[in-house]
Amino acid sequence: MARMGNRIGVWMYRTLDGRLVSGSKDVHVLMLTTPGRRTGVPHSTCVRYLERPDGLLVWGTGSGSRSDPDWFRNLRAVETTDVQIGAKHQNMHPRELTGQERQTVWTDVILAEDPRIGRYATKAKRPIPVAVLEPVES
Repeated sequence: MARMGNRIGVWMYRTLDGRLVSGSKDVHVLMLTTPGRRTGVPHSTCVRYLERPDGLLVWGTGSGSRSDPDWFRNLRAVETTDVQIGAKHQNMHPRELTGQERQTVWTDVILAEDPRIGRYATKAKRPIPVAVLEPVES
């Protein structure tokens, strides 16, 4: 069911250039297209993000699953990923946050923005991975 939901979300994002995807003006959603870590076949997924001065924050809750979502594992394996926000595409470099930097961003930025996200970490019983997507210089 999750795969079907992702396919529908990706289709809607592409068709509507990101309009009406989040269901709320306060929730920002982008679409990542990243080659699969084993196959190299591009996969697209819609994820929530937050803006920050050095790029865009994304996190892999996997709706509280026990393992990191495939899209995040694919993100770890690449140098660049295509990010679509609305109709605009941009190549970005993913950098996974670790240690104290990850913990600070998780608590002081992500959970401060929306404490409800924490329920996924509780359900997953794992640290939720966090990455910043930094613009690739032209």
